[in-house]
Amino acid sequence: MPFIVAAVIFFCVCVGVRGRGMKKQNMELAERKQALESQIEQENQRTKDLEELQKYMQTKKFVEEVAKERLGLVYPDEIVIQPAD
Repeated sequence: MPFIVAAVIFFCVCVGVRGRGMKKQNMELAERKQALESQIEQENQRTKDLEELQKYMQTKKFVEEVAKERLGLVYPDEIVIQPAD
């Protein structure tokens, strides 16, 4: 009889220790899940921003800005005044 009681106590201790380990692992996984969900949200926002930029880059306004800023082009009726150095 004492052997059975010792075995039951040992079994209960093992289950308790294993349960604590699993609870700790569960908490770590929940934190990781939350971090990954946050990262997914950020990437979804970045995707939306890039799609908006792509749409903007296909507009006439963007082409005009690039032509003026990078290429120095102007419309025939425009007058460009540059400051003296």
